Amino acid sequence: MFGLCNFVKKLATSGSTPLNQQIRNTFILKRRTPLPLHKKEGRPIKMRSRHFVYELIQDTNVLKQPDVSIILKQFVNGVGSAGDKLTMRPKKAYEDFLLPGLAVYATPENVEKYKIDENKRKMDDAFSSPYVKRTIRCLSYIVLQITMSKTQPWVLEPWHIRASFRKSGFFVPEYAIEMPPHEIKGPDLTLQSKEFYITVTINKTEKVNVRCRIHHWATGLERLPWEENHWKKPYEALFPEQAQVLESMPLPK
Repeated sequence: MFGLCNFVKKLATSGSTPLNQQIRNTFILKRRTPLPLHKKEGRPIKMRSRHFVYELIQDTNVLKQPDVSIILKQFVNGVGSAGDKLTMRPKKAYEDFLLPGLAVYATPENVEKYKIDENKRKMDDAFSSPYVKRTIRCLSYIVLQITMSKTQPWVLEPWHIRASFRKSGFFVPEYAIEMPPHEIKGPDLTLQSKEFYITVTINKTEKVNVRCRIHHWATGLERLPWEENHWKKPYEALFPEQAQVLESMPLPK
């Protein structure tokens, strides 16, 4: 027991232990029985046990904290550029931006230091969410391989596109998919050497073109040989009216 007391005493006097850290908790209490006033220059009234019974009015541990404003110190992909002023929940602001050193609190001193213009229109304000720019970039760089049967007849529909997106790690609802101008049906092995694009609408607002290619699938001897790094090679446009757009779209590296 004596050894345990000495151990606790050492922890309490150490400057690098949790016992010496400040805890920011506030409890607002109210006496259940108010203490009566005493006369001026008179003897203070003796407190009874009932005067030490309190009711909890407010506990800051469960109190919802207001949003905080921060200023980005550098460009953060999908969030904003240096000097942008953002408002978000305190925990997210602290853990994702303030603690890593990506932002500072939007105090009057920092607003003056970083030359923040409250009336300046941010470039990202044109988007429906902070993540749209990153989503557009990801979708514009992929080559969506649509696997279709080599032996059974088919007509390409939006649900084929949705399933192909799901295999690539993207959830795209069918109503957000705009199909090519002409119907695509098969099996047709000439589609293996051609490509087209579909248009995806993000948040029912922004649009991005996605490069697509048909791959005919079969088993056994009917299986087509695998083409190494096919997504890096340019293909001929299936529809001539899409050729110019496809040429301007980037290919994966």
